[in-house]
Amino acid sequence: MQGLKVLVTGAAGLIGLPLVEHLAPDNEVWGISRFTDTAARHRVEAAGATTRAIDIPSGDFGDLPDDFDHVIHLATYRGDTTDFDAALRTDAEGTALLLQHCRDARSALVMSAVAVYRRSGDPSHVYVEDDPLGEGLVPTLPTYSVSKIAQEALARSCARLFNLPVVITRMNSAYGPHGGLIVRHLDAIMNSGPLLIGAPGTKVNPIHTHDISLQTERMLAAASVPATIVNWGGDDVVGPEDWCAYFAELTGKEVDLAAATSGGGYPGAICDTTKRLSITGPSGISWRDGMRALVETCYPGALRPAR
Repeated sequence: MQGLKVLVTGAAGLIGLPLVEHLAPDNEVWGISRFTDTAARHRVEAAGATTRAIDIPSGDFGDLPDDFDHVIHLATYRGDTTDFDAALRTDAEGTALLLQHCRDARSALVMSAVAVYRRSGDPSHVYVEDDPLGEGLVPTLPTYSVSKIAQEALARSCARLFNLPVVITRMNSAYGPHGGLIVRHLDAIMNSGPLLIGAPGTKVNPIHTHDISLQTERMLAAASVPATIVNWGGDDVVGPEDWCAYFAELTGKEVDLAAATSGGGYPGAICDTTKRLSITGPSGISWRDGMRALVETCYPGALRPAR
């Protein structure tokens, strides 16, 4: 992607900031968020983006241009209460209002999540894009499944109403230096904090934010009318027990996995990535390489010397 005008919502987040850093050197990037954290806005601007503080579900886009080549909609409702009205206003109505504002774009990427899938009850089940949708409970985000399903419905409608090519990507477990579930586990291990890793045997498809940034252009190229829907996860299938044990191996920290699995945590899901592979090709960072780099970045000097 070069010489294009790109809008990134949720630009200060786990996926948004690395994406801005990746795109800004060769494109005109605009980053929007509510930016209640001034320091976060400064980080997005330092990465090379023009910023605007915008509350998307209000529908007031102020002086934000409407002539973007591509829209990458990452912003989402992260409330830990059961305020479904706020969640639907943000994820569903907000997505429709944003796509209406940018309806002349070449394409739009709308970030959904694997939480939209109705849980099968089998932790080894591999979810494909046409599996049933329903309550995929995220304990810390009780409205998440419902609002994401509603968001997908509105994004699909907007694609047809505005003849706007849309790709809806169902993210699995993103991680990188700016956060994510895996970083929270690393922090707990390094700081001897409470470690909650879910039921024994839980597996996911973790994907590093660097791979997400590299794959975004091809995801945008896959946008269509009607909307394209694709699972977005890494090539490896691993679980919290795997990476927590690996963090312990790398750092020499003690980890009580039996105690960690008894306390609840994110249920996780394995996604079929066949469709994503056909669009983006393979990922470049294996889970071990990515998580070793995570330790080196987040906790310099914490790696045990090689034997």
